[in-house]
Amino acid sequence: MNRRDLGKLLAATASLWGLGARAQADKPYEALKQLRIGYQKSAVNLVIAKQSRALEKRFPQAKVQWIEFPAGPQLLEALAVGALEFGLTGDSPPVFAQAAGKDLFYVGAEPPKPDSSAIVVPADSPIKTLAALKGKKVALQKGSSAHYLLVRAVEKGGLQWSDIQPIYLAPADARAAFERKAVDAWAIWDPFYAAIELALKPGVLVTGRDLSSNNSFYLASRSLATQHEQAVAVLFDELTKADRFAQESRPAAIKLISDFSGLDAGVVNLFLSRRPRSPVGLLTPQTVADQQRVADAFYKLALIPKPVRVAEIVWRPGANK
Repeated sequence: MNRRDLGKLLAATASLWGLGARAQADKPYEALKQLRIGYQKSAVNLVIAKQSRALEKRFPQAKVQWIEFPAGPQLLEALAVGALEFGLTGDSPPVFAQAAGKDLFYVGAEPPKPDSSAIVVPADSPIKTLAALKGKKVALQKGSSAHYLLVRAVEKGGLQWSDIQPIYLAPADARAAFERKAVDAWAIWDPFYAAIELALKPGVLVTGRDLSSNNSFYLASRSLATQHEQAVAVLFDELTKADRFAQESRPAAIKLISDFSGLDAGVVNLFLSRRPRSPVGLLTPQTVADQQRVADAFYKLALIPKPVRVAEIVWRPGANK
């Protein structure tokens, strides 16, 4: 996202926020009594906010709980059954959730991170091109952002989805399978991508660049989105501050994330280095269009049971009840 597009995003967010503030003047965020937040190790803004206790300070009247998930599909399942109010995932999990009839809203987004995901092969693998994935076993988390990356990579390689053998594994299990060469390739995202890159120096067949925007989305429960609009505004404010910290105080951010996650500082440094500035704002028309392409691709391959219209669950302050 260039400076001009970022400016448009922030301006649109500020404008719509004003509408939300007027609509919710009688429901201040102080009314929020519980805030359960789902996050992953890759959720830099949320991790920094958690470690700094920024949200506990902004919501002193609420019980703030943090729950870690290995990937987005598991996080959104928890959100859909009422175990969370707020969380961050990549592009694919919300599509699968919407197709399954889950009740949730896209409330915000970060700018694209195309370099933060990749399809890797062992260093000594004979696979050098996407076309060479034909007949091969590729590990991935089903319904994750890596799922869409692999869909696009298969298409770019001139293959059909049926030409590969997708092996659906959570990241930890996928890494184990990759290391013992039980799979031929692995579609994965940071920080798992950075960790395997430094540990094993695998071949990188492709990253998300020119294939997938690899957008990150904040999703919320219906109750949070419709009854506590100003709380969402506070969340965006604190998460954008966290991003500024990650960008402007990099050594301190690396230490904070490393100490929290147990990840090596070198791994954290690598995945932060390819993460652009990531302030949080409302979804733009372009972001919605990008996400609709993700949904359409999955439906075309019969990976979701029905077509979905992403715009139907995109939250706008004051508009969704």
